[in-house]
Amino acid sequence: MQLAFDPADMLDPAGVGAVGEDGHPSPPQRLSPSGAATFDQCPRRWRFRYVDRLPDPPGADALVGTFAHRVLEHLMQQHPSRRNKDDARRIARASWPEMSGSDDYRDLELDEEQARKFRWRAWRAIEGLWDLEDPAGVDVRATEQQVSVTLDGVPFRGVVDRVESEPDGLVISDYKSGRAPTARYAPGRLQQVLLYAAAVAEETGERPVRARLLYLGQKIVATGVTPVELGGAVEQLKSTWDAIGDACHTDDFSARPGPLCDYCPYAELCPEGQAERTRRSELRAAEEENLLKLAG
Repeated sequence: MQLAFDPADMLDPAGVGAVGEDGHPSPPQRLSPSGAATFDQCPRRWRFRYVDRLPDPPGADALVGTFAHRVLEHLMQQHPSRRNKDDARRIARASWPEMSGSDDYRDLELDEEQARKFRWRAWRAIEGLWDLEDPAGVDVRATEQQVSVTLDGVPFRGVVDRVESEPDGLVISDYKSGRAPTARYAPGRLQQVLLYAAAVAEETGERPVRARLLYLGQKIVATGVTPVELGGAVEQLKSTWDAIGDACHTDDFSARPGPLCDYCPYAELCPEGQAERTRRSELRAAEEENLLKLAG
């Protein structure tokens, strides 16, 4: 799994951690959903990324999502009559030179066939919006809305993909190009859009009625925005914020080895990450050997 930078991190680099005069990391000035998720998954990775500022290049999956987001952002800014697949193709063609010319895309070093598959995957993600809704019927209030608020003492910064109006109130929607979660993992994935809902409510005084994840081409994962739901999301954000502060104060960022070590760009710098990769590689080799024995 690749954790791409939250747009809020890119808009405001000063919001991430730095090293103070005493040699210990200083707590960040503000927290984005991506920063919070990174720390929750592995504090060591958070330090490498936000304090040491080591590169964490997005892979092909993340860039497919970035491109799809960009096209859908521009599409939903059009008059409803122009939110169709033909206009989406036009926007995609116009946006492609910027993507193909970016350092992140060039770093993928795709050959011609791989580049063709990349473009096809990106278009399938874009086209997947029509599997979920009719874009022409959406009453768009805002796209890529920046929010910067304080939630229970936590300075929070984020970029909301889409705010729309429905007969019963505001709805927060976020596009996702990855695999949709099962029911077991859906509540954790909804944390991000619930925080966006809390931020919009704080900024505008109008509490959204729903928060949704639009898994393009798959399904919509949604939740009602109630005081209980918002309270739980903000409480988790506060807990993460306090844990980051403690880790910075002690300069103790423990590693949390697990499946994500296989995809972590910092694993070679992390003894626990290296050990986890080795352990998982040996397990896979043993499983393959057992399968060969059974087949023979």
